[in-house]
Amino acid sequence: MINLWYQRSLITLESLTREALEQLFELAACYKKQKPLLKLSNCLLASCFFEPSTRTRLSFEAAIHRLGGSVIGFADGQSSSQQKGESFRDTIRIISGYVDAIILRHPQAGAAQAAVEAAGEIPIINAGDGAHQHPTQALLDLFTIQETQQRLDNLNIALVGDLKYGRTAHSLIQALTLFRGNHLFLVAPENLALPQTLLAQLQQQGCHYSQYQSLAQVLPQVDILYMTRIQQERFQATETLMPPSITLTTMDLQFMRPQAKVLHPLPRLAEIAPEVDSSPQAYYFQQANNGIYVRQALLSLLMNPNG
Repeated sequence: MINLWYQRSLITLESLTREALEQLFELAACYKKQKPLLKLSNCLLASCFFEPSTRTRLSFEAAIHRLGGSVIGFADGQSSSQQKGESFRDTIRIISGYVDAIILRHPQAGAAQAAVEAAGEIPIINAGDGAHQHPTQALLDLFTIQETQQRLDNLNIALVGDLKYGRTAHSLIQALTLFRGNHLFLVAPENLALPQTLLAQLQQQGCHYSQYQSLAQVLPQVDILYMTRIQQERFQATETLMPPSITLTTMDLQFMRPQAKVLHPLPRLAEIAPEVDSSPQAYYFQQANNGIYVRQALLSLLMNPNG
């Protein structure tokens, strides 16, 4: 089988095919069942987090180590080159000479694409760029949806919370358009609704969606309830008030389908009550653990011609 990922940068999910996703998920499922081979034993990767992160950074670095690779980089959001005034492009160009691939998180939307242009032939993996995209989170979200529902077609999926600035929701929505028959229930306060550009993409792709401001309206209809937090740190200067939150409680779970699952990219704030954690419908901690297997599969395919 042809490796559809080899030496490719991952900036958004727009250029991917369903076949590429299925290839990745098949390998991730294998890695979840048994310990992977040391596919990165001769690889050195850079973990460059210009914005703080816990889950994404640690799961990537854990995946690298579990595959026998080595990793260098920084994690405090302030590299020495930034403090000295070096341009972002120069920093990436220098780092690209040291490593085989770069995993990048940055607070500015579009930074990942700028890194591709600066790095030359070195693959860049977008680990989140501002309010733009978070493609590897979408990959583990899709893997988890498939794991819990046994399919990625013909599903009712509710995306709830901050759909304006939530990059995880943006990437997941983009990925779901590759599959058939899905209906997206977009639940958000009016001031945090999905941007018109993404709504236009859904219409262009023929993906059915409907918009709501109340969680109660969608609970009985969905297979997946994808909760997100308010991205207060990305608000514009004029957006000074905390918008109303949408909170899922144990009382809400009684209205959901028995096989439905609650997902969340984490960290959560008040949008999911802690009591929900013990419910069989809560699957967000398993979802986070799946990040290891999906990122192992991604790195294996990216760095090895035979996967």
